[in-house]
Amino acid sequence: FTNENITVFQSVLYQTTSAVVKTKQAIILTDPNWLPNEIDEIKAYIRSIIGGRKLFIIYTHSDYDHIIAAGAFPNATTIASEAFVNRPDKEKVLEEIHQFDAQYYIQRDYPIIYPTIDIVIKEDGQTVDLEDASCTFYLAPGHTQDGLFTVMEHYGVLLAGDYLSDVEFPFIEDLKSYKNTLQKAAAIMSDNKIQTLVPGHGQVTNDFIEMQKRVDESMLYLNNLSKGIDQEEALRNQYPFYNGLKDMHESNKKIAST
Repeated sequence: FTNENITVFQSVLYQTTSAVVKTKQAIILTDPNWLPNEIDEIKAYIRSIIGGRKLFIIYTHSDYDHIIAAGAFPNATTIASEAFVNRPDKEKVLEEIHQFDAQYYIQRDYPIIYPTIDIVIKEDGQTVDLEDASCTFYLAPGHTQDGLFTVMEHYGVLLAGDYLSDVEFPFIEDLKSYKNTLQKAAAIMSDNKIQTLVPGHGQVTNDFIEMQKRVDESMLYLNNLSKGIDQEEALRNQYPFYNGLKDMHESNKKIAST
């Protein structure tokens, strides 16, 4: 996906996205991932447009696939939630990266690190000026405790992390928090005239009806999960990669039943 201000790279793995937003004075990157050649492509693109701009990286959450290339951008100014900074088991995340690379014999030309964060987001509605780009951040727990939404009002962009995907149903860590975050997303989209929704996995959309549909479908899934309704057939029909996601649905059912 690309337009005048935003280019979204999509990995071949899990359709994971990395957004690059270009303003007059800043380049803002989210969650650089996955494979070394994909990271090289993102780096080459940034080199081609950066000029005198300052590079920022927003980490939407600390799942290993979203921090896997943190070490490839040592000069970036980093942004993430306070819960991201305070995650107690950082070594576990790094081990997941090392295990992934070992499984597929992947060699990287940058260090595997848990990113140190320069700008820490502590509360909903916290606004930070990244040079000439005003960003408003919202805490988004539910998928993980440390999730973060970013709204760039001037550009009508919502960087949603692992929410509102068209290829994944919700993967939950906490059911109540996830529902609250979906309600927050709906309010953000209504209040901020969002024109571009960038999910962490799947397709970017400029269609507001599609955005609302993704909120509604996610909420329906969670409500049915709470009620113990069998959703297997519906999920299989809706999500083309359901066979690869089935274990996540089983995990969600266990979480919802506790």
